[in-house]
Amino acid sequence: MKPQKKPKNYTGSFQETQAANTCIQMNPIGVVHSPFKERFTAPRQPDFAAATAGKITLHRGYNFEQALSDLGTFSHIWVLYWMHLNQGWNPTVMPPRGSDIRRGLFSTRAPHRPNSIGLSVVKLTTIKKRCLYIEGLDMLDGTPVLDIKPYLPYADAINDASHGWLDPNASFAFLSHELECSHVD
Repeated sequence: MKPQKKPKNYTGSFQETQAANTCIQMNPIGVVHSPFKERFTAPRQPDFAAATAGKITLHRGYNFEQALSDLGTFSHIWVLYWMHLNQGWNPTVMPPRGSDIRRGLFSTRAPHRPNSIGLSVVKLTTIKKRCLYIEGLDMLDGTPVLDIKPYLPYADAINDASHGWLDPNASFAFLSHELECSHVD
C-alpha cells in the first residue's frame, strides 16, 4: 500500500487582491455568421420558435477539426462569445420582460456587463469541417466565439430551479416590437 500524500493547497497563497488584478487574455476560436447585422435586430435570447439559422466558422491552423470529433452527436451546444459591440456596463438595468423596475445587472441577462461575455444555447444541425451549422441563434454577424461546449440535459436543465423575480406563469413570447431594445450580442 502506498503512503498517503498530504493534499496540496494550490489556492491558499492566492489572495483576493491578486485575483482582482489578474489580467485574463482570451483568443477567439472562430466567428459567427448570422443574419443579424445590428444589435437591435437580433432576439434577446435564442428563439427556437423562429429557428434563425447561422453558422460558426472555426479558425484554421489549430486542429479544430479534430476537436469537433463527437460533437455532432449532440443536438444542442453552448456557445460562449465576446459581445464585441458592447460599450461599458450598467450596475442596474430595466429588463424588457417581467419587470417595470430597474434590477441588479447580475439578476438579469442584459448585455451591458463588466466583461462582455455572452452565453447562448443553440441547436446544432450539421458540422462540415470547421463549420458548425446552428439554429435559434441570437448572436450578431462577426461575433467572436470563445468556446463551445455540449448541452447536457442531465446537468444543464434543473427542474426545480427558481425563477427569481420573474413571474413563472408569464408568457414570454418573442415579439418583433421588442426588438427596439438592446439584446444579448
